[in-house]
Amino acid sequence: MAATFDVVVIGAGPGGYIAAIRAAQLGFSTACIDEWKDEKGGAAPGGTCTNVGCIPSKALLQSSENFDQAGHHFAEHGIGVGALTIDVARMMARKKAIVKQNNDGILYLFKKNKVTFFHGRGSFVKKAEAGGWEIAVTGDKPATLTARNVVVATGSNPRPLPGATFDEKSILSNDGALAIESVPKTLGIVGSGVIGLEMGSVWRRLGSDVTVLEALPTFLGAVDTQIAAEAQKAFTKQGLKIALGVRIAAVRPAPDGVSVEYADAAGAAQTLACEKLIVSIGRVPNTVGLNAEAVGLGLDERGFVAVDDDCRSNLENVWAVGDVVRGPMLAHKAEEEGVAVAERIAGQKPHVDFNTVPWVIYTSPEIAWVGRTEQQLKADGRVYRAGTFPFMANGRARALGDTTGLVKVLADAKTDEVLGVHMIGPMVSELIAEAGMAMEFRASAEDIGRICHAHPSLSEATKEAALAVDKRALNF
Repeated sequence: MAATFDVVVIGAGPGGYIAAIRAAQLGFSTACIDEWKDEKGGAAPGGTCTNVGCIPSKALLQSSENFDQAGHHFAEHGIGVGALTIDVARMMARKKAIVKQNNDGILYLFKKNKVTFFHGRGSFVKKAEAGGWEIAVTGDKPATLTARNVVVATGSNPRPLPGATFDEKSILSNDGALAIESVPKTLGIVGSGVIGLEMGSVWRRLGSDVTVLEALPTFLGAVDTQIAAEAQKAFTKQGLKIALGVRIAAVRPAPDGVSVEYADAAGAAQTLACEKLIVSIGRVPNTVGLNAEAVGLGLDERGFVAVDDDCRSNLENVWAVGDVVRGPMLAHKAEEEGVAVAERIAGQKPHVDFNTVPWVIYTSPEIAWVGRTEQQLKADGRVYRAGTFPFMANGRARALGDTTGLVKVLADAKTDEVLGVHMIGPMVSELIAEAGMAMEFRASAEDIGRICHAHPSLSEATKEAALAVDKRALNF
């Protein structure tokens, strides 16, 4: 098959499929190429996020949270349960069903928006004689496409630990961590980032003895220090064992799993024996098979597609978005870039501000933030004021039975403009959007404090923290 399109998107993860849909909405003839397959070999668009990332991890987090609540908190509500059991196979089946719903939803959206979908791997061939780019699709139905504009949205892959290749049986990436068939007695995690903490939370709730090994001397170094300290205290209380400042020396097979040899923060030699080991030390851009060298597509020293602030590459009408370019590796950041690129192709002037991109860790308690941390503001020499409000003083949190954590608002000392908002507590993944919106509109802390928030609601903690910036919180 040969066809010409205004826009061809390579990759159907959050950045890619959204870019394709927005381009089609703007009137462009659009195609999207993606090679993800489900267990039966069928198309599974959605990228890492849908297949082995955001969506399945949240499904398992919800299942394990329900198990934990039944085992430890139902009695507080007067609810009695018998002997508690976990059917991991059924839990995994539910996860797979949710993933499939999302895969099918994307295929439906392609059809609805008249995006032509090609199931296979997309790669550059050459510059087309009539202008644009020739793109090859390899798979069950090979095709050659001509694209006036190309959007590269090929995502990222997990970074392996040197000397410890992923086998997805004992040494696991995020993929294997989401497909463990039974609750491991002992689970080791290298890296205390988002994936490590979320997966550690899942299996800890279900009964695993979980140890987290982190190379950095501080816990959650990118998070506001006050929030990070609160998180470390909460996770330790739950039973997560967290070792900071470690240096991994070797990972070796053991009769019952894996043996990890490392030096602790004091330099003493230690050994961790675990049934499973999850390695979560970051991700690398996925440009393998793109055939970038054939057309001279520029990559930077770390392998990312080199782009400017508008996601333009060094090649005419070739763009790149999401994990394969600079910036935070977040699904929603990729989506925003995908929309922006489609609109730039149409001659519009959209804007993506990384400073108002929210971050979330879906542990319990959840952690969320947007904007600058206190340590960043101090390093910048910015004069600011801080207001905090604990969930233990929030009526809805008390009713939920979860009063861990707080909301923190940072505002400019002179103008009162909100510079950052940081949260740890129940459902803060849902609360952080208000803070992002406030920052997009350059709101002041007083603006948030003057807005009427529903009572009783968790969102009142945000209002109270904003009021606390001016030392006038009403309920604490």
